Formats: sequence, structure tokens, C-alpha cells
Amino acid sequence: MQNSRSAQRRADQYDVAILGSGMAGGMLGAVLARNGVKVLLLDAGTHPRFAVGESTIPYTSGLTRIIAERYNVPEIKPLASHKGISRHVSRSCGQKQNFGFVYHREGLSQSPEEINQLVVPSALRTETHLFRQDIDSYLFNVAVKYGAHPRLNTRIADVEIDPDSGAVLRTDKGEEFRASYVVDGSGFRSPLADKFALRETPTRARTHSRTLFTHMIGVRPFDQAPAARSHQQPNPWHHGTLHHVFDGGWLWVIPFDNHADSINPLCSVGLTLDPRVFPKDDTPGQEEFDAFLGRFPDIAWQFRDAKAVRPWVSTGRLQYSAKQVVGERFCLTSHAAGFIDALYSRGLTNTMEIVNSLGWRLIAASRDGDWSLERFSYLETLQQGLFDFHDDLVYSSFVGFRDYELWNAVNRTWMLGTMLGNVMLEDAYYRFTRSGDAEVFRQLEDSALPGSPLPVSEGFNAMSTLTRELCQAVEKGELAPRAAAQQILDCIRDADFIAPSFRLGQRGTRCFSMSPAKMAKNAVWCRRDAPPEIGPRMINASKGLVRMRLMGG
Repeated sequence: MQNSRSAQRRADQYDVAILGSGMAGGMLGAVLARNGVKVLLLDAGTHPRFAVGESTIPYTSGLTRIIAERYNVPEIKPLASHKGISRHVSRSCGQKQNFGFVYHREGLSQSPEEINQLVVPSALRTETHLFRQDIDSYLFNVAVKYGAHPRLNTRIADVEIDPDSGAVLRTDKGEEFRASYVVDGSGFRSPLADKFALRETPTRARTHSRTLFTHMIGVRPFDQAPAARSHQQPNPWHHGTLHHVFDGGWLWVIPFDNHADSINPLCSVGLTLDPRVFPKDDTPGQEEFDAFLGRFPDIAWQFRDAKAVRPWVSTGRLQYSAKQVVGERFCLTSHAAGFIDALYSRGLTNTMEIVNSLGWRLIAASRDGDWSLERFSYLETLQQGLFDFHDDLVYSSFVGFRDYELWNAVNRTWMLGTMLGNVMLEDAYYRFTRSGDAEVFRQLEDSALPGSPLPVSEGFNAMSTLTRELCQAVEKGELAPRAAAQQILDCIRDADFIAPSFRLGQRGTRCFSMSPAKMAKNAVWCRRDAPPEIGPRMINASKGLVRMRLMGG
């Protein structure tokens, strides 16, 4: 009997227990199990299931490819491109060739001049609208394939942690599991955040928003709308993620059926509102959405024949944060650590950042037994930095929604972060393919500004701070929106970290597409005039992306 009890204890002892088997938990579980870590993958629910966080950006895809290569999990690599997903994972996902923004004023016709778009160069890659139930299930199954121990329909009711020995996890049915380390990726209702009172109350987030969302059928392409006939954007709205923006909020339209190979007729739709402008009450989701469309007829056209295929989800304020995310023998990741808003699709990016930085530390700890707080302390700085950077950006955008000219300027700061941030990753990936040395990825962590997409550029980070401070002045009534807009554009025009030929400091550059001519001019600028922390990285990134394209990646 004594030997039986000892065997049971050994069977229940894991190196790492992961709470939550969504995209973060599944990918981390696959990374760890593939590298010999004994992983317990716990979830209160099952697969497949509905989830939002459906739109990738180049930074997300770049990190996904890095994780696949760095940790030798080839099944992850297809998720780095729309082509890879369609061929190897799911034909239920949409394509994303652009980020589109159409500005509206309540009760007025939409002005064709008040649009913004950033086009992803299709010659290099196409981003994806992820049908999350397929993607999450796929990653969960990859983790199980490599040896992660799955426990679905298993709710953790309590966690006890001993800094010297690890954690004991108890379920609501009385089961116990033991692990040397716990990664909590479960979301807002994080067992560890509750257990150790880690939530900031109130949250430090400046952003205020709530949302209601669902999946629909019958959503019409906005390109066919009367309001869009005079638009001169470079790429069809329907080929990307469309954001309808207005004073007090924004509405996302993420089609899964926008290419010939799709077998999915659904479209993700979400209305995000500042509750100080649009207070939440007991109105059912469909009624609130219909009432909103009544105030914006140019948006309503797109939904004239649309029907929700699942119940609307209506939230309170979205923002929450944690005063601490890393402790003895545990780490809160992604949405367990905090959340701002779905604007700019940075939730998945932040998830990939944490998986990449946490993975090698957990693998090393499982081998040498060093689970010390010091080894994982970088994750605290990184996650808090990711939260604060995204909060500044989304807060500034909501202030910008009040006046198109201010929004037109704030939008450029997001464009720059999206384009230039990816340069850092592609440069590192290019150098890794040349040397095979994973140290290039660890060097990405050597930064004074973890969480910034471009930590090497003082000018970029000063621009981000300036934008937030100007928007704070606008919100307080101390500065006119258009005066703030001009200061932002002046800052961009004079910046040393972006090629002048892109003309992003010019008011009229509302849409941006990286044409071959612009690529050529950028290459000349990189070699002649770019600052040393930018030019060589851009050159390497360009070489890497071209090489990837030629190889069919």
C-alpha cells in the first residue's frame, strides 16, 4: 500500500502546471512538452469553444515563426501565415491584407476623405483572421501529441505554494496535483490573482471601454456600401480587418469568408464603447447593437441582412491589471495578468511575447532545478511594460476618436509601431537563420524598455510618450485637438527613425501601402541616412522576408 501511494504521488508531480488551454496555454504546453518538460494542461472548459482575439498582425506572425524555430515545434510554424493556416490547420480562417479605419459622425454622412488604411505587403505575407475554436483546438492537440497531460473540465479551486517545493493545486472535486511551477493563463478569473490578491483596485489603466460581440452571418462587404463608393484606399476593406471609428468607440468587422478557399460563412462583429459616453444598462445585446446602428446609418448598411449565430456577449469595463504577475513558483500570463482592449489586435502579440520569453526559462529550470524568482523576474517587467504601452496607445486613440484630425495623427503612431516593431523580430530571425544561435533571441530581452515594440529607438518612444501627453491635455480641455494633431505630425515628420519618403508626417498620407518603389527608397535610406540602431536591422529584415517568400514561407 505504501508503494502504491508513492507511485500516485510521483504520477501527480509535474514540472509545470498550466491553467488554461487556450492559445497561450496550448502553445506554451507544446513548447515545453516538445523539450522534455513534464506538463499538466488544465482547463475548466473543453474544446472546441468560442473565443475572441481573432486578428493577427505582422509582429504576431513574426513571433509565431520564431517560437516554432527556437523551440523546434514545426507544427506551430503554419500559424505564422494565412497560407500556412489554410493549407495545414483550418480553412475556416479569413485573410487579412489590411488594417482599415473608417471615421463616422453620428447622424451624418461619412466623409470619403476621413479614412485610414495600412496594407500588409502581400508580396511578403498575408495576416489572418483566426477562427479561434479551430486554432485553439489545434494547439491543444499539438501539446498533447508531444506529451502534455490534459485535464479538461477540471476547475482549480485552490492553490498552495511553497517557495522551496512548488505548488499543490486542488480541484473543486477534491483532486490534487503537484507542480514545481504554475503558469496561470486562465483569464480575468485567475485562481492565482484571487488567491494572492494580485489585482490592482482600481486598475491603473487610462483606457475606459466595454464591449458586446458575437459571430454573424450575412454581413455585407463594406466596399459595396454607398458610403464607400468614393473611397480611394489601396486595398478592399473586405480583405482585411475593418474598424468603424467614432466619438466614444469603435466597431470591428472580421470576416472569415473573404477568400475563395474559405469554408466558413461567419463574421466576427464587436462594438466597443466608452462607458462614460455610452453607459451600460440592462438592454439586451442585439437591441443595443440595433440602436447603435440607428444612429450611424452608413454603418447600418453593412448589417442590413446580418443575423447573430450565437448569443451576444456584453461586458462591463474591460480593463483590469495586476500589481504583481510573477511570484515564487508562479507567473500570470496574458489575460490572467491584465487586459486593455481589442483595438490594434495586440492581445495575441502580447501572448506570443510571454510564451517566447517564458519558454526557455521553464525548460532550463526543469533541467537544473532552479525555479528561483530571480530567473523569472524579467517576465514581471515585460508584462507590465506590454500593458502600459498598449494602454497609452489605446487611450490616445479613444481621445483621438473625438476629432478626425487628431485621430488621423494618432493613427500614424500606431502604424509606426506596427511596422517598425516587426523589424526587430525579422532582424533577429534573419540572424538566427544565418548562425543557428538562439542567443540572438535572448538579446531581444536586453532592453531598457521591455514592452515597447521598438525599444532601441529613443525617438520612437519619445513620440509615444508625447502622443499620450498631448491627448491627456486634450482630454483636460487644455489643448485643442487639431493643435495636438499638428504637434504629433511635426514630431513624425522630423523623426530620424522612419524614412522621409514614407511621408507619414504629412496630413494627407491617410493610407499607406509598401509598394516596390517605397521599398527601394527605404533601402537607400537604410544604407545612407538611417540611424545605426535602425538601418542594419531594416536591411536584415528585408532580406529575411524576401528569403522567406522565395522559400514559400
